[in-house]
Amino acid sequence: MIKISAVSYLNTAPFIFGILKSGFLSPDEFVLTRENPAACAASLLRNDAQIGIVPVAIIPKLKNFSILQRTCIGANDYVDSVMLFSQVPLNAIKKITLDWQSRTSVNLCRILADEYWGISPEWLQGSGDIIKSIQGHTAAVVIGDRALDHFGNFPYKYDLAKEWHTFTGLPFTFACWVAAPEVPAYFIQRFEKALLFGLEHIDEVIETEIPNYPAAYQVKKYLSNTISYTFD
Repeated sequence: MIKISAVSYLNTAPFIFGILKSGFLSPDEFVLTRENPAACAASLLRNDAQIGIVPVAIIPKLKNFSILQRTCIGANDYVDSVMLFSQVPLNAIKKITLDWQSRTSVNLCRILADEYWGISPEWLQGSGDIIKSIQGHTAAVVIGDRALDHFGNFPYKYDLAKEWHTFTGLPFTFACWVAAPEVPAYFIQRFEKALLFGLEHIDEVIETEIPNYPAAYQVKKYLSNTISYTFD
């Protein structure tokens, strides 16, 4: 029985759909759990899961895992779901609360602050409802569905993938699928086909998996154009 750990965000909905609905994987072959990115990483580090999609910042610690080569969670420009929200512009930010759910986004924000924005804020470790920490001169890194839910709620917002692209001219990969060495090659082949199946059926994903998504946000555009799923 292969244990699969997936991130429970909107951007993984096509992957979940493919795993559960494609028919490439038999239900008696795997167990699927859905967690935040940090929890997915922890599951793999503890060997509680054999396949998972994890923040790229954790990959150096996964010594015996291999990166699956076909899909990822990335962005060529804007990503919309990895944001720095603030009540004041960048040069007035004095503190930044870091989202506890993803090490990759936290590291990216630190690099942008040091190398691109030229600011030296005090870094605060977030917990619970991170949105409440955004007050006065304190900004926050907010990721995933919470970022989409609060997309229009702050006067200043900085898309970290867009900022990275402007800084470097490069796309950014936030998370990759990885597999433990004991996962059979035949299962990985069918697993990757299942992931691609989900990406090929975005309309069905929206209709069946997320028909009443609450955010005032264009879900189809996000899944079809904003997120880059091809690990090229």
